[in-house]
Amino acid sequence: MKPAEPPHGLPVLLPYRIVPVRMPIRISPLFAAILCFCAMMAASTAWAQTAPTMLSPLQIILKWSPLLLRGFAFNILISLLAMLLGTVAGLGLGLALLSQFRLLSSISWFVTQFFRNAPWLVLLFFVMFLVPFQITIFKTTIPLPDWIKATVGFALPVMANVAEVVRGAVRSVPSTQWEAAESLSFTRRQIMWLIILPQCVKRMLPPWMNIYALVAMATVLASIVGVSEMLTLTAQVHAAEGGRPELFAPLYGFALLCFFLYCYPINLWTARLERRFHIR
Repeated sequence: MKPAEPPHGLPVLLPYRIVPVRMPIRISPLFAAILCFCAMMAASTAWAQTAPTMLSPLQIILKWSPLLLRGFAFNILISLLAMLLGTVAGLGLGLALLSQFRLLSSISWFVTQFFRNAPWLVLLFFVMFLVPFQITIFKTTIPLPDWIKATVGFALPVMANVAEVVRGAVRSVPSTQWEAAESLSFTRRQIMWLIILPQCVKRMLPPWMNIYALVAMATVLASIVGVSEMLTLTAQVHAAEGGRPELFAPLYGFALLCFFLYCYPINLWTARLERRFHIR
């Protein structure tokens, strides 16, 4: 005998299982950096409430921010000049790596590998202490302040890294480009400057920007050799305020936030260019 069927139109209850939905939580690095800085400020302010006559960490940062930002602008100036010098020298060194003269390419390879694998701080010390404070040319004395020598010290590793970027970009161009240009009676120099290098610009731009971001962050090493950049001024401000322990994290956190806000957009722009130019 068949069981009675449910009336037409009535819902039938089926067994079910509740599946938890997991929503991914993504926190922007910019938001995380600002949140960490605010947390340090709050903790330091709570610690500073034990001495109500003293200024809070936030008030001290606002008081000294023009001086600190001026030092940060000096960091940016050093990084831009070092990148300019290193790019010009690195372009020539990279083309020398591709030279058909074996002696020239061997010397260029040695120079590139030496400055690429040498610690930046050691190079900075070498330039600071081996280069004189002034030079005399045709009875004209030209002073060389510390920040100029620091710029040269940062330009040396930039030169080596840019040379390697140039070499890799030129090698990545298909050999058919060379063969087609040679069939049109172009000289090697014309092929390099008119055909190959223009195609290499988009290949070189993202790694070049990565190198600049590294240089901008490395300019704080100049504080070790006495250059009055942001980190040096931060230490001076901390000493001027009595060396209070609760000011250490906010002051250096402010320096960290400035560098992050400057370098993080460069990182985003670099990734965007890599996706746009399909660079692996």
